[in-house]
Amino acid sequence: MNCVDFLLQDQKERQSDFILGRKEALSYPQLIDGVIKLANWLVGEIGVGQKVILIMPNSNISVISYLAIMKSGNVVVPLNPSIEKESLQHIIEICETDFALMSTQIIAKLMPGLRTVVNEEDIETIIKSEQSKAFKSPDILPDTLAQIIFTSGSTALPKGVMISHKNIIANTDSIITYLHLSENDIMEVVLPFFYCYGLSLLHTHLKVGGSIVLNNTFIFISSVVDDLLKYNCTGFAGVPSHFQILLRKSETFKSTDFPSLRYVTQAGGKLHTTFIKEFCNAFEKTDFFVMYGQTEATARLSYLPPKFLISKLGSLGKGIPNVELKVVNSSGDCVGAGEIGEIIAKGDNVMLGYYNEPVETAKTLKEGWLYTGDLAAVDEDGFIFHAARRKEIIKVGGKRVSPKEIEEVIVNIQGVVDCTIEAVADELLGEAIKAIVVVNKANDHISEHELKEFCASKLATYKIPQIIEFADKLRVNSAGKKVKT
Repeated sequence: MNCVDFLLQDQKERQSDFILGRKEALSYPQLIDGVIKLANWLVGEIGVGQKVILIMPNSNISVISYLAIMKSGNVVVPLNPSIEKESLQHIIEICETDFALMSTQIIAKLMPGLRTVVNEEDIETIIKSEQSKAFKSPDILPDTLAQIIFTSGSTALPKGVMISHKNIIANTDSIITYLHLSENDIMEVVLPFFYCYGLSLLHTHLKVGGSIVLNNTFIFISSVVDDLLKYNCTGFAGVPSHFQILLRKSETFKSTDFPSLRYVTQAGGKLHTTFIKEFCNAFEKTDFFVMYGQTEATARLSYLPPKFLISKLGSLGKGIPNVELKVVNSSGDCVGAGEIGEIIAKGDNVMLGYYNEPVETAKTLKEGWLYTGDLAAVDEDGFIFHAARRKEIIKVGGKRVSPKEIEEVIVNIQGVVDCTIEAVADELLGEAIKAIVVVNKANDHISEHELKEFCASKLATYKIPQIIEFADKLRVNSAGKKVKT
């Protein structure tokens, strides 16, 4: 089944709004009509099986475009609107595409030089001029490619993760099951739709007939508070920086009562336990779901049920429904309780592979298992505790140090919003530890000496950062995820 038909099949008679927001709303009838008309136009213009670049900020038109590309039997390639021209040209070349849907401002900035570039105004004209008629999606096999999501690479060019229609259907079903989503759910969306976490919010709320509120201005923290209240949002999803900013930078968030907020979800990196406890103390009636995932798994791999949040604090939980997770050693055998190994996963949500990269695919997909590259331990009850990415482990004088352990200590200092631990070259130790500490301006009296003294009271001597750098804001990318140097 085409994943778009799967998402929309139960909503054909629904009259409510799917997208809510200050600037524009979009009802289910308008959404379905737009998707069908644009999909029909795409088939006539480019046929099926083509790669289509999509670069737009979250909006009514971007949602219609995203769904229409896949419904038409083509492959959507959603990209970050802040992408550099060189990176865009690289992706265009490897995808061998000459077709894109892009916002007018981005076209002017990037001048992509493609044969056909369609902007928002063009899409609105197509929707208005196309005749309303039934559109049957082309017949596809479950493993037919639906989208290519390019992962952000810090030291290398990004890899294109190939996601099938089956992948999207499977992960959507799993997420709906453990979050208990229904047509009554309204999600505040601050995550972009070029990011798999953001797309999972779109997929799940479409499938259940719920609603989403688009907020592209998280930098104005008060707008999130306003949205949660004005639209009676039942859910909020964020990466660690979102929660850190709301809890430590906002003057009103923790003191505001959100009567409709049923749950929040957190993924996109490990949120330190001090922030989790801080949130739960402020919002005792709101369920907090810690989750773990990868683009290579469509979105989600594990979750920690809220009832275990305190007893298993720091855990990323267990596999989501219909996903099997294991932690294995270098021989591929499951580790014992307390031992460190690599997280591997199996399920219908696991990607087809990396686009045009058979060597990288073979390293990551082995005998049906996704090798995540994430190190973790398992406790006696089978709950998984993330340690670090394999490449993040720092070796100080031959001793292995996890950055997360040190970061967890430093963010407990009052006034600290975030801490990033990095390795720097050291002639004597091989690697030394550097801490980049983000503080609230009102609390910037924290000194390097005080910080090191606090670390000395909690950590072994070799884990105390040798270099301290203070900053007044988090360095994050367009998805809100922390950027490391």
